[in-house]
Amino acid sequence: MRMVLKYLKEYLSWLYYQYLLITGIYVLEPWEQSIFNSVLFSSMAMVIYTSYVFVPVHVCLALEFLSGICGEQPESTMALIN
Repeated sequence: MRMVLKYLKEYLSWLYYQYLLITGIYVLEPWEQSIFNSVLFSSMAMVIYTSYVFVPVHVCLALEFLSGICGEQPESTMALIN
């Protein structure tokens, strides 16, 4: 178990190092890094929340619109035909 935790810690450290290198924030001072990370993670959180709240509504509306175009009759119209 101890080896697994050590490996996990090393792997997370490596991922963080890759994040620093890819984004280029390793050249920033620590206070600049914290501001950059705060803005980045806040933006990501807002995008995820907005997607979670609004995407299902738009998908339902799009499916309703497309079902109307494809000629599928609403249930109330089908009841009148029978």
